[in-house]
Amino acid sequence: MNALLKVIGIATLVGVLSSCGFHLRGAPSLPENVNTVVIESARAHAPLARALDSRLNIYGLASASGEGAKQTSENINIYLLPEKLDRQLLSVYPSGQVAEYDLIYVVRYRVSFPNKQPLMAQFEVVRDYQDDPDQVLAKSRELDLMLDEMRAEAADIIIRRLSSQAVAALDESE
Repeated sequence: MNALLKVIGIATLVGVLSSCGFHLRGAPSLPENVNTVVIESARAHAPLARALDSRLNIYGLASASGEGAKQTSENINIYLLPEKLDRQLLSVYPSGQVAEYDLIYVVRYRVSFPNKQPLMAQFEVVRDYQDDPDQVLAKSRELDLMLDEMRAEAADIIIRRLSSQAVAALDESE
């Protein structure tokens, strides 16, 4: 009886998920003629460029970065503009010191697909950050870890957007 309930539950879940259009995401779909994603940045050794390079490898996409990267007509070229980190005050302690704020990581980049016009893109990654003046060293390390996490998320967003931007570039040329 218990096994029958499990089978019915799984069948119902599959039916509901498939009827709403849900499907698992695989690797980002890019044009077949693309061999490599070339990463360049306005700042040498930019942390976002390093994060993007490592995330591309996780997604199974070939990457090349820096000035040694060869730009060819078969590559997607991503040029990362300088990153920006803003803070928006959320609350203060009775003493007037900042207690909590939003970290707003702004990413701007230009992507060029083979034989297409470059596309500009921008997005934000936002995190809530609680400051503690009594734990300055620990909070400094936490902020560094949070920034690394935000860069990894930004790299994932860029990679996921590549497929939709590729479709937009193809539609634009037609």
